[in-house]
Amino acid sequence: MKHIKVADLMTDEVVSVAPGTAFKDVAKLLAQYDISGVPVLDEEDRVSGVVSQTDLLAHAGPGPGSSWENGTAVEPPTAGDVMSAPAVTVRAEETVADAARLMTRRGIERLPVVDVEDRLVGIVTRRDLLRMFLRPDSEIRRRINTEILTQTLGVPAEDVDVHVVDGIVTLDGRVEHRSQLPPLVGLVERLEGVIAVVSRVTARTDDTATPHADRARHAMPW
Repeated sequence: MKHIKVADLMTDEVVSVAPGTAFKDVAKLLAQYDISGVPVLDEEDRVSGVVSQTDLLAHAGPGPGSSWENGTAVEPPTAGDVMSAPAVTVRAEETVADAARLMTRRGIERLPVVDVEDRLVGIVTRRDLLRMFLRPDSEIRRRINTEILTQTLGVPAEDVDVHVVDGIVTLDGRVEHRSQLPPLVGLVERLEGVIAVVSRVTARTDDTATPHADRARHAMPW
């Protein structure tokens, strides 16, 4: 079954900075493009770190334009000085679900997307990931019938009625084997755009009982 990849949702035109970019210039870029952070790239376009609004605020000086500390002139900080490193990144071929879990676990809003050589190829944000929940109900229904029922589980599409309303899937019908029920619900739950699943599907035969268990029941003394 095909899953949406990070490459399908990412933005490939990324605002980035070099380690030597001045603190104020980073702040201007965030304001200009209305973004919450930028990746910091080395000379080979590999992601060294990320500068976020939080990083800037944590390193803000005593006041705008201040260049003195204890009466001594100091160099203004650069992106390399304030960035969070190492950067949390994601590969373009990873699934959107994996990226969402990573963002949630690390509490971040943006993920630089890198290739197999760890070079920047794009960026994905929480806003981008929310797009997967805006998939039309008709497309979700088509994918359940085609990719899950027919191609993956080998269940004739007419055996299960699939109803989708605002991302909530209701399944009615009957499959051949009871062992098909858990993977059916599990695959539908993991499908991009599905919010919840209600299954009323039953099975014609119970193939989950093991021969060993049957023998044990028949051998039990009474």
